[in-house]
Amino acid sequence: MNETIKTVTKEVMNLLSKDLSGHNMDHIKRVYNLSIKFCNKENGNLEIVSLISLLHDVDDYKIFGIDNENNLSNTKLILNKCNINNNIKDIILNEIKCLGYHNAINNIIPKTIEGKIVSDADMCDALGANGILRTYSYSLNKNRPFFDKQIIPNEFMSYEEYINKKDGTGINHLFEKILKLPSYMLTNSGKIESQKRYQFVISFLHQFFYEENVPEWEDYLNKYIKNV
Repeated sequence: MNETIKTVTKEVMNLLSKDLSGHNMDHIKRVYNLSIKFCNKENGNLEIVSLISLLHDVDDYKIFGIDNENNLSNTKLILNKCNINNNIKDIILNEIKCLGYHNAINNIIPKTIEGKIVSDADMCDALGANGILRTYSYSLNKNRPFFDKQIIPNEFMSYEEYINKKDGTGINHLFEKILKLPSYMLTNSGKIESQKRYQFVISFLHQFFYEENVPEWEDYLNKYIKNV
């Protein structure tokens, strides 16, 4: 298994090493490590969890386009190159198709404990300190402002609105997606970890709005928290 993991990691690195949108190898490694931690607590299959976590972004529509996501082209190439058992390969492909916030809001979620573990780990990495840094990086990469006090979040986007969204700000993204992630946790491990990271994002926003001197956004945040 160690050799397989090394090979898969190398292939993933070739695809994502130059990513500037917050989906680079640092993100992959954090999701991998957190998935292993959750796996040990949730009694999942370590091989399947490892492979799903390493491969979960190699066909992400935000990076490679919707055709790649639908066909999982890169994932299949890597799995075939590593001669992964067909039964395991089918599980990995099926579960990767169910990952991501865009699928969750479309009522598509992983079916196996392994997929649920990686889903939670991936969403947890969108929370906390690294989640904020990734949101900032994504905003820069898409030439969007991190904050504009005149632009109000759209909290109730449909699936179509979410995947086609081209504007907005990083702060809006925190309200539109990131702060909602704890409600999409599928394992006990994910629920516990997400709450810790959620609280960090809330603390950051309080401080950020204080420093920006925008009390109206502080009011917005407080109302948002009460309604969650």
